[in-house]
Amino acid sequence: MSGCSWIGPDDGPVLPSAPAGDERLEQRFSAARGRVVDFWTAVPAGHGDGRGLPVCLVLHGGSKRPADFSALGLGRFLTDAVRRGAPPFVLAGATGDRLAWRPRGGDDPQWMVRQELPAWCADRGFDTGRLAAWGWSMGGSGSLLLASTFPGLVRSVAAFSPAVTPGDAVFDGLERVGRTPVGLWCGKGDDLYENVRQLWATLPVPPRAGGFGPGEHNFGYWSTLIPEAFDFLAESLR
Repeated sequence: MSGCSWIGPDDGPVLPSAPAGDERLEQRFSAARGRVVDFWTAVPAGHGDGRGLPVCLVLHGGSKRPADFSALGLGRFLTDAVRRGAPPFVLAGATGDRLAWRPRGGDDPQWMVRQELPAWCADRGFDTGRLAAWGWSMGGSGSLLLASTFPGLVRSVAAFSPAVTPGDAVFDGLERVGRTPVGLWCGKGDDLYENVRQLWATLPVPPRAGGFGPGEHNFGYWSTLIPEAFDFLAESLR
């Protein structure tokens, strides 16, 4: 990736030199979660408020939240992808806490992503008829689970080091993912590596993008994967 520099500690992200575009952090009431949540969006620089652009839903992992997305450079990665030739799209995410994007009691972050997050995006004029999903760690497994629980909702899924275990709900739902294009990545130094390798082998259709390389369970590694993942997601959202 050109124009990048290391920031923060060794497990911090590698950021592109591209600027963020219209990036917003708002608060919305989620009936699915029974509380106010952060709602974050990013539009690539040069595309105004993003009206008419398709949406990639962002499902966070256990240690980051939408309030952290700007510092992680997600808006900058988005502009970088478009400047490199990817069709433009927007990113949108909301707070799911540590529920692994599954319902628990009266708190249902998965339904928030299925129903409310697209509605909030539609309020902003984004094209919610074209959706993809991307997440890391528990957000990676949550993205795959979203695709299997609601077949046809998303055009593609990108998962970084998804928190999966053979025999869990993600593995059990893989047949329902069907032919939805999947991108799957994991570092060989990640404790989840063997599980993700088994996930790769179990998918009904081999992943369209992804692979395994030197890296651990952190944004130092994941940030090096974002350009490839965004290219993959953008292509499905044409």
